[in-house]
Amino acid sequence: MKAILLSGGFGKRLKPLTDYLPKPLIPIYNYPIIEWQIHYFKKFGINDIIVCAGYKADQVIKHLESKNLGVHLEYSIETDPLGTAGAIKKASKYIDAENFFVINGDILTDIDLNKLKTHSNSIAVIPLRTSFGIVHLNGTKVERFEEKPEMSDYWMNAGIYYLNTDILKHLPKNGNLESTTFPFLSQSGMLYAVKYDRVFWKSVDSYKDMEECELLIKTNKYEKFIFSR
Repeated sequence: MKAILLSGGFGKRLKPLTDYLPKPLIPIYNYPIIEWQIHYFKKFGINDIIVCAGYKADQVIKHLESKNLGVHLEYSIETDPLGTAGAIKKASKYIDAENFFVINGDILTDIDLNKLKTHSNSIAVIPLRTSFGIVHLNGTKVERFEEKPEMSDYWMNAGIYYLNTDILKHLPKNGNLESTTFPFLSQSGMLYAVKYDRVFWKSVDSYKDMEECELLIKTNKYEKFIFSR
């Protein structure tokens, strides 16, 4: 079993930090994002990891090779941005098993990967999380405020996938999964969703996200989860 880390983005919303440091190496509560992700996969017994790197890839490789992370790493380097689908297609030469995991390069989570293996070509989904507070009304009167609730009737893509190698023939050389391959698979009845409720999940895309992620790591005791056996 192998996992692909999609870590080739520019991290434009994290400028000027990412002018000097690639997004995967941004530190969040003691560890760079990419190290959290590697240890996350190790937690579930996945020790063969393909790193898709693009922007400042040399820094990413140099950092990882200087660490003793206890995993086997391979690198798929993008000289030009390929999108999530294109990155997987380029990295597919390293895939030698029937199924493999994929995670977007800015996500920290405790989602149970074993549950995701129920079906090939599955995506993890979580309740939609609004970044705004909700006002509950009774007619024109305000009853109460609810701060950043989960919208339990709506599900969002958590950016974690369990894919079959059959998908590779449907991947474009350049483009994103969400706008190319996934719509085709869903229309063909070949794409599954696994629901996760009340999980730790955070995408780091801004300075505010960094602050919120560190707080969530503390409150959810995420470090203990990751490093416990």
